[in-house]
Amino acid sequence: MAALLITAGCGTTRAGYQSAHYQIVRSAGKFEVRDYPTLTVVETSMDGNGGNTGFGRLFRFISGSNEKEQKIAMTTPVLMSGDDVSRTMSFVLPSNLEAGRIPKPADASVSVRVIPQGRFAVLRFSGGRSALREAAALDRLKTWMATEGLNSSSRPVYGYFDPPWTPPFWRRNEVMLRIEPRTQ
Repeated sequence: MAALLITAGCGTTRAGYQSAHYQIVRSAGKFEVRDYPTLTVVETSMDGNGGNTGFGRLFRFISGSNEKEQKIAMTTPVLMSGDDVSRTMSFVLPSNLEAGRIPKPADASVSVRVIPQGRFAVLRFSGGRSALREAAALDRLKTWMATEGLNSSSRPVYGYFDPPWTPPFWRRNEVMLRIEPRTQ
C-alpha cells in the first residue's frame, strides 16, 4: 500500500506541472535531439549552498515576491548551469505568461532572462543530484554526440523534474547541450 501511495504521489507531482515545450527531432533510447522555442526563465545564483538558497529565492518570486505580488505557476524542469564557482538555477516561466507581463523580481539577486530558441542534444538519466552523476551523464551525452557528428556550442544545462522526496530511481533528470548548426 505504501508503495502505491508513493508511486501515485510521485506521478501526480510531476504531471501536475507544465513542462517547457519542445519538439523531438530524433531519438535513440535515452538520447534525443530537440528543438526548443524561446524560453523565458527567472534565475539566480546557487551560492554554493547546494542550491537551497537559490531555490528559495526563485520560489519566493513565483509565490508573489515581485513588483505585482503576482503568483506564477511552478513549471518543470528546474534548470541548473555553470560550474562550482558560478552556478545558476532557473525556473522556466509558464508559456502563457507573455514577456511584457512578467513582473520585476523584488529580490535584486533574481533576474528574468530569455534563452534563445535552438536545437539541443539531450540525455535523460535518473538518480539523485550529484556532481559525479552530472559528470557521468555529460560524458555519455558528449560521446553520443561525437558518434552522431554533432558539435556543441554551449556549456551543459541540467534539468531536474522531480521534488526531493521522489525516490532517486524514479527521478527524471536531463543534461542538455546546444547543438551548433551545421555549415554546408
